[in-house]
Amino acid sequence: MNFELFHTDDIRVEYCDGTRRDIQRVLDDCREERRPYLVIKNNCSAQQSCCSEVLISANASNDYSQANFQGFRSSELTRILVPVSMLEEEVYKAEICTYLARKTGAHLILLRARDYGSKAKQNTQRIITHIQTIAERTGEEISYEVQEAKRDSFSFHKDFHSTEWKHDLLLLTASREYGLDDWLFGPPELYAIRKSKVPVMLVNPRADLFSLCD
Repeated sequence: MNFELFHTDDIRVEYCDGTRRDIQRVLDDCREERRPYLVIKNNCSAQQSCCSEVLISANASNDYSQANFQGFRSSELTRILVPVSMLEEEVYKAEICTYLARKTGAHLILLRARDYGSKAKQNTQRIITHIQTIAERTGEEISYEVQEAKRDSFSFHKDFHSTEWKHDLLLLTASREYGLDDWLFGPPELYAIRKSKVPVMLVNPRADLFSLCD
């Protein structure tokens, strides 16, 4: 794969050997990264396809609705899996998934966690609202669907790798904080990267999405 075509000012690309230790190294290195970062395992089956000729350039504010897309010469990126949990920071993926769908024509699969509460549904609807707003503003058709996972927000990372999604790229939000289980066994994104047969793009939660409680 020729990842020289990525605009390194706007997206970070990391390679790993697929072991837990090496994936955790990448996650640790990227904890403070404000750009999306793409994690590629050495044995990733999609290395010859969806990411082989990607070139992205966004403006300095990381406003992907106004990004300057400089080229995507490969047409192999057709389906992007976008899991949506109950966490507030999930909505940040709306910008980058909409941007990628617009510029590549890829179909978005919004995989909503099966929770008893309504937060995952609300987050999914917020992402849909963003997609529809951008589509109306630009006059472009953005293809998407909503699917429900078999598990809840705490364990639905195990559903990301089902062959039924037939996705070329997995888009995740990285953990904002690590709990005890994350330190002992690794965060959910580590599990997702280990199991994924396609490249995984992550976005770190942004501090400006949250307000402090009294």
